[in-house]
Amino acid sequence: MRRIIAATVIVGCLAGGALVRAQAPAPTPAVPRANPLASDPAAIQAGMAMFRQRCADCHGMDARGVRGPDLTQVWASGRTDDGLFRTVRRGIPGTEMPATNLRSPDDEVWKILAYLKTLSAPTAADAPVGNVANGERVFRAQCASCHRVNGRGGRIGPELSRIGSARSRTALTRRIRGAEEEWIEGYEPVTVTTKTGQTVRGVKKNSDAFSVQVMDTRERIQGYVRSDVQTVTEAKQSAMPAFDVTRLPENDLNDVLAYMATLKGFDPAVR
Repeated sequence: MRRIIAATVIVGCLAGGALVRAQAPAPTPAVPRANPLASDPAAIQAGMAMFRQRCADCHGMDARGVRGPDLTQVWASGRTDDGLFRTVRRGIPGTEMPATNLRSPDDEVWKILAYLKTLSAPTAADAPVGNVANGERVFRAQCASCHRVNGRGGRIGPELSRIGSARSRTALTRRIRGAEEEWIEGYEPVTVTTKTGQTVRGVKKNSDAFSVQVMDTRERIQGYVRSDVQTVTEAKQSAMPAFDVTRLPENDLNDVLAYMATLKGFDPAVR
């Protein structure tokens, strides 16, 4: 009897182990290091169509950036195919870049990346010109109260630790000089006037039909019920001032751009 019981236990354990192995999730497929569709003309053509449908609102039809960054520079900045695949799949927390819908097949991501690689611009056209050390000093004096870089600076404006691989020199010049006045989501200027007449200025972080959440100029998050305030005025252009030549001479602008070109990313986990 004892032998029968022992045999039954052993068989049960073996069966249970097999069941556990059968129910264990399949391992996540490895991401190829190189784009498997990079040289496929049909895939590149399909990637162009998908990019224009899904990505151009933020990155522009030419991929040189609108609200989102310039994507013609990503390979020139040292990013890898597999790293970019993961970025597209996972999105970038704290930015407008969402994760890709997991129902989208991997080959659709590879097709978009294959198309983008055909637009990749060489670094020589955008080579830094200027004094990087002085550019950092000017940036700290003129920009760091609003913009954060590598863990230092303000939060009222967008974080710029990756700006060197996200925007071209031309795009940055237009933004700094004031030629581009659009704001990006999460940084829309807003002014709240309370019923006591107090004015609170800042950037809008969240809002709906009933309430609005604002980060004020002291970087405090304030929430307001719309029915409890006099007005909520949402601006139509960026809160970033225009830095003309009287405020930022051309030499200093060149130095700031040279410094910003060195900002390739603070997060060591992002390749």
